[in-house]
Amino acid sequence: MGENVVVTGNENILRRHVTENPRKMKLVDHKLWMDSLQREYPMPDHPFKIGVYIRYYNQTRHPEYLEKHIQQFKDDIALCAKWKLVDFYIDRGVSAPHMEYSGEWCRLLGDCFAGKVDLIVTQKVSSVSSDPDEISFIARILAAQEHPVGIYFISEDIFTLASYYIQDLKDTAIFSLSNAPLPIDELDIPIKYEAERSKLIKTDIIS
Repeated sequence: MGENVVVTGNENILRRHVTENPRKMKLVDHKLWMDSLQREYPMPDHPFKIGVYIRYYNQTRHPEYLEKHIQQFKDDIALCAKWKLVDFYIDRGVSAPHMEYSGEWCRLLGDCFAGKVDLIVTQKVSSVSSDPDEISFIARILAAQEHPVGIYFISEDIFTLASYYIQDLKDTAIFSLSNAPLPIDELDIPIKYEAERSKLIKTDIIS
């Protein structure tokens, strides 16, 4: 027998058994807050030294997809007289491993700390790392430099040097695209250790 309870008010009866995910609700609240603000992005009249980071994995039928992608960035940056394109930094792989296994990303960070680059432009958060903690950490480190370095994620429209992100850089939720972690990529295994692991496997088979 069901309970003889009469519900009044504005409760959603059909979702009364659903437990809301606090992290998801936090992302929803964050988006609503962001939509209420005037967005900040890299301004054309600011003299940025730009490093473009690309994670390349061709899922199209166009063999020259990478070249076209690079040319698009060149054309966009050329529209701003005060912007200087320093270099392209291109790692390959369908998904981003941890940062230390991405050689070109590490080279880009080296150029940032050397003062050669003060704005990183990349397509999306997942191009950089599968771990939002890593992105939050490096964004804070770059922003804390004597000459702050920003990251602009085009797809998510996130500019880490925006005034409203000063406090949020401590919150990894702004870089999380979903509640589930991304699948581990084969690049998560360091190359130097992969060779050693192969030797161990062969040894076990022989013995």
